[in-house]
Amino acid sequence: MKTSLQINQLHYANLGRRFVALVIDLLVLSMIFFPVTRVVKGVWIMSSEDHLWGYGWLVTDPLCAIFLVVIVIYFVSLEGALGATIGKRLLGLRVVRVDGRDPGMMRATIRNLLRAIDALPAFNILGIVLIASSPERARFGDRIAGTRVIIRR
Repeated sequence: MKTSLQINQLHYANLGRRFVALVIDLLVLSMIFFPVTRVVKGVWIMSSEDHLWGYGWLVTDPLCAIFLVVIVIYFVSLEGALGATIGKRLLGLRVVRVDGRDPGMMRATIRNLLRAIDALPAFNILGIVLIASSPERARFGDRIAGTRVIIRR
């Protein structure tokens, strides 16, 4: 385990840098999802007609459910074990506990499962507002998990 950083040494990542890291992560995941979708469904991007089950806005296609599980595993495992996803690593960001130590799997799981709350009411508005208004740039999931996203120095 890495040594703890001093609280005053933490430099919190701003919204823009975190957004670009997320876009990179989504591009990485898309490099897996689009080819798999092409092989399984015969299309690169699924329309509502390509889903096996759909109820209004609720899509319950098994392939989409698998993709959701893969997304959660990607974020939780990389942040929990390494402190950063591919996007965060490329932008020099790291997830840490509030005292600067590695987050561990439990905190990474909590912060990522709570993305559902940060996404409310739509388009991650709550998370954006909380990151922009917090001195520590912490969204709801970070606050509950006791984690922060910092710039590695």
